[in-house]
Amino acid sequence: MSLDPNRDARAARDLLVAAAREAGELALASFRAGGRTSAAVQWKQGGSPVTEADFAADALLKRRLGDRLPEAGWLSEETEDDAARLGLRSLLIVDPIDGTRAFIDGDPRWTVSVALIVDGRPFAAVVHAPALVETFAAARGAGAERNGAALERSARINGSGYVAAGPRRILAAMEARLGEPLDIRPFVPSLAYRLCLAAAGALDFAVAATDSHDWDVAAADLMLEEAGARLVGASGERLTYNEARTRRGALLATPEALAPRLLEAFRAAAGA
Repeated sequence: MSLDPNRDARAARDLLVAAAREAGELALASFRAGGRTSAAVQWKQGGSPVTEADFAADALLKRRLGDRLPEAGWLSEETEDDAARLGLRSLLIVDPIDGTRAFIDGDPRWTVSVALIVDGRPFAAVVHAPALVETFAAARGAGAERNGAALERSARINGSGYVAAGPRRILAAMEARLGEPLDIRPFVPSLAYRLCLAAAGALDFAVAATDSHDWDVAAADLMLEEAGARLVGASGERLTYNEARTRRGALLATPEALAPRLLEAFRAAAGA
């Protein structure tokens, strides 16, 4: 499949959506809403869990997408990294189950997150929440959507406070700096889904802690961009992908209209 950005962003998006939905159905077979998963659970070095459903979804995505996009490299939370990807123009970034702890515990707020990167930026992306029957998808220059309806991001800029989600330490420091109240929503276990809520306008802004990785954020990054928002670090610049380092510092998802004000508060809070 050609990766000409002038012709194929929508086709790439549709390919990712189909693969993510198939992977989601596979994972759903061992998901138990309100109860513990039937999938076997292992523990990674560092203490984070992974299930056999993570590995199965990862393998399915690699087969489906590798067959159609053989020229793209591969970066996944559940696959050993291969430095050969660094020399490639295109890269698939995958989190087969973002929010594994939620998946294990029967919380439906987990997602399958897939992004196709071209020249360092997301080109097509999907964040699929199978247990919520919710799919966010985007193509570069062609907009973002949720369950087929276009996302049109609007920001509240009337000084009446903000709805936000993320680490409470950073948000509390931002609230003090802004001098306006924050309505801090409960923890969202899938970071990709949290950022998509910001893209959709369900949150005025969202923050990610310093332990996020490219596979957590790359797909949602495109949802935000195509909806008139941005995902940035303290520099305020958009993220670039397919670099050796995959771990990120604290990140802010902000609508463009609020970016100057929120970035000032974010920089101060993240550095505190």
